[in-house]
Amino acid sequence: MKRHYFLGLAANQKHVWKHLFVRASKKDAVKLTDWLAKRYNGEAILTKNGRSALTLALKAYFNKGDKIIVNGFTCYAVYEAVKAAGLVPVFADINKDNLNFDANTLENLWTGPAVASSPTLDGARAGVPQAASPVHDPSVCGIIVQNTLGNPVDIKAVERFAGKYGLIIIEDLAHSAGIRYEDGREAGTVGAAAVFSFGKDKSIDTTSGGAVILRHHHTNKVKTPNLKLKKSDILRERFYPLFGLICRKLTRVHLGGVLMRCLIKIHFVERSADNKLDLTRKPANFETKLALEQFKNLRRTGEKPLRDFYLVRNRTEVLDKLKRCGYYFDGFWYEKPVSPLRYYKKVHFDEAACPVATEVAKKIINLPNYYSEKDLLKAREIIEEYAEKINEI
Repeated sequence: MKRHYFLGLAANQKHVWKHLFVRASKKDAVKLTDWLAKRYNGEAILTKNGRSALTLALKAYFNKGDKIIVNGFTCYAVYEAVKAAGLVPVFADINKDNLNFDANTLENLWTGPAVASSPTLDGARAGVPQAASPVHDPSVCGIIVQNTLGNPVDIKAVERFAGKYGLIIIEDLAHSAGIRYEDGREAGTVGAAAVFSFGKDKSIDTTSGGAVILRHHHTNKVKTPNLKLKKSDILRERFYPLFGLICRKLTRVHLGGVLMRCLIKIHFVERSADNKLDLTRKPANFETKLALEQFKNLRRTGEKPLRDFYLVRNRTEVLDKLKRCGYYFDGFWYEKPVSPLRYYKKVHFDEAACPVATEVAKKIINLPNYYSEKDLLKAREIIEEYAEKINEI
């Protein structure tokens, strides 16, 4: 299938011009840090991107060789952060209703037939069962909650599970800044740490950047990033939304993908998954100013998740129909249980351990948030012709 790369910042010109010309200083970074520390009651640290923030959180609370439970339906950035912290990912399968693990799938890591641990790099093949984690495996020390696509996890079930086995909860809020769990608590106020990504198409979207709030005492020392971004990175992030707007307009004449591939080839645009993990650099000042404005305007309880999703039959056919109507959803997260496809082999993901996540990845279409609801009306009509009920999968 031909790939298209489109940008995730909200498609309105006012937002684009503000991103391009906003002026900021070091004071804006301090304001954001102070606001996050107060809002989430912890020590706030700003980072280059979300995966760097997650790595710092993991390094603070865990030791090399520890195992940590990860959603079996996730992105490569999460896996990369776990490995960078020296930890071992243990993938938990999901349920089809909200794309998160639940009490049953978590318990299966200890007692069920599902394979728990990520296969080793030495000769492991996806689909070949490895030895399941033993009951009460003492090396499993934590769990990352990601609230997939902004759908809240059953946090009470997660807390009961974590309490039962003595696990530390880390909340990854890339998709879920500002949402509330069913019991009314705000995401980010439950775990030992809250992690944010300010990347493309996230709840807080400034093109890049991130933050971690260490809410509980941690025994491992964490070094605060203190280097500025490279000027080339700042320039690229300033112009990214503008090129996104241009490419979306050019999709009407089927030239948007051509321009985007050219921009990627000359390294003036960076795909989200390629934003390198770096524990030494902090976000640009203009990104911290934009992030604080967005944090202060977080959506209120009861509004829809970050992105709607459908499970469909004949996904290739659906994407082709969407393309003919000017929509380009192919290549949009997720193509595999751990996306994007180009990094999938590095994960050595055991699909037999997470059958639901594996099947969902073959059928999911999630709607980009850079289209207005009005613009999506035709797209929803097309998708709903092929949509499966959750219990059909």
